[in-house]
Amino acid sequence: MTPTLVILAVGLAPDLIGPHTPRLAALAAKGAMRPLETVTPAVTCTAQSTLLTGLPPSGHGAVANGWFFRDLSEVLLWRQPNQLVAGEKVWEAGRKRDAGFTCAKMFWWYNMYASADWSATPRPMYPADGRKLPDHYAEPPALHDELDAKLGTFPLFKFWGPLADITSSDWIAKATLHVMETRDPTLTLTYLPHLDYNLQRLGPDLSHPRLQADLREIDALCGDLIDFAEATGRRVLVVSEYGITKATDAVHINRALREAGLIRVRPEEFGREILDCGASAAFAMADHQIAHVYVKDEAMIPQVRALIEGLDGVEGVWAGAERAALGLDHPRSGEIVALTKADRWFSYYYWLDERKAPDFARTVDIHRKPGYDPVELFFDPALSAPKLKAGWTLAKRKMGFRSLLDVISPSATHLVKGTHGRITDDPSAGPLVISSEAGLMPAGAVKATDFKALTLDHVFR
Repeated sequence: MTPTLVILAVGLAPDLIGPHTPRLAALAAKGAMRPLETVTPAVTCTAQSTLLTGLPPSGHGAVANGWFFRDLSEVLLWRQPNQLVAGEKVWEAGRKRDAGFTCAKMFWWYNMYASADWSATPRPMYPADGRKLPDHYAEPPALHDELDAKLGTFPLFKFWGPLADITSSDWIAKATLHVMETRDPTLTLTYLPHLDYNLQRLGPDLSHPRLQADLREIDALCGDLIDFAEATGRRVLVVSEYGITKATDAVHINRALREAGLIRVRPEEFGREILDCGASAAFAMADHQIAHVYVKDEAMIPQVRALIEGLDGVEGVWAGAERAALGLDHPRSGEIVALTKADRWFSYYYWLDERKAPDFARTVDIHRKPGYDPVELFFDPALSAPKLKAGWTLAKRKMGFRSLLDVISPSATHLVKGTHGRITDDPSAGPLVISSEAGLMPAGAVKATDFKALTLDHVFR
């Protein structure tokens, strides 16, 4: 077996490899670079599950970053138990070939209770007083304290939200190096999310100085990992899940369903409205450029479909058996699946009056919102001193006062300049695979469903 390192660099595309990524460009020149034919939806949980199992979404079941759990009548996003993903994982296949095969899975999603030998993943603490404290979950448990002692607390608020930057990817890269140095896994999987942030904030504009700096920063982290891999006889694969393309604005699919009388809400204090999924005739779980539309009565599917097809910014709609064309014919999928046009994305917003928006709409709260919200990457532009407000709120929480960290705008969808989920029209703007081993790469594009086999080839051939 040849030890192998897989670096998942989020948002990396062939047209981003160049003068600002000298280490990655050198790896591609030494080995080979190919486009990745990803899956629909091209989002984190779906794409990663395919890369690790070799199955389409209809096989592994991760039909988006979340879905409607029908038995609970709730939308849940960003769940973490590995048991939610069906199929044989790459490390399980490796062990079948050689009982000595080991794997470290560092911050790839669905990481809790995975059968990998070593793993770590973001996992905040939620004390009863309402605070959210940065932390991570590790297996075996001793690895958690070991990483904290070496690197400090995992920088959760730099992993997602308006403060997200290179800090979290740097922590993950250092944690990965530590595990390789101390455990020497056969296969090491690491996840570096850095490019995702400003590619969504700014769009894929290579002329922007901040994006150029981001590319240099992620290239340096990848370079450190590549140096270690080469020094220890490891092969290297670099992969991305999706490409991020220019965005103009959102498609408010749930508001259209609400106006048609299909969505029911539940009133809460101060007149706020909560989406009542279980009581709604139809609603959408919006996730970037895909929407899973759950329709209670199958007889209403044609009516709901016609409504969605008529929305500005919608590119295509698939219902029932048609979903197989997308690889989304799975019980977790909505009865209807919709995709936006290339420059649009679906919002989760369901309220029609901003005064009735739920309190979590103005916060970074990926688990409470019934859909993905890229506006969480931005402070509310109406706030004159958002960082001061955030700091004061956190200080009050430390003193024991309950306080809402409401620093996000519930309506500034125009701020989002990059999006993903739909397969890009141009492969050079889509995801990629770079390998240190040209002889192991196919002549053409790598299918996401073939990446598991490609990884095992790097270990066993």
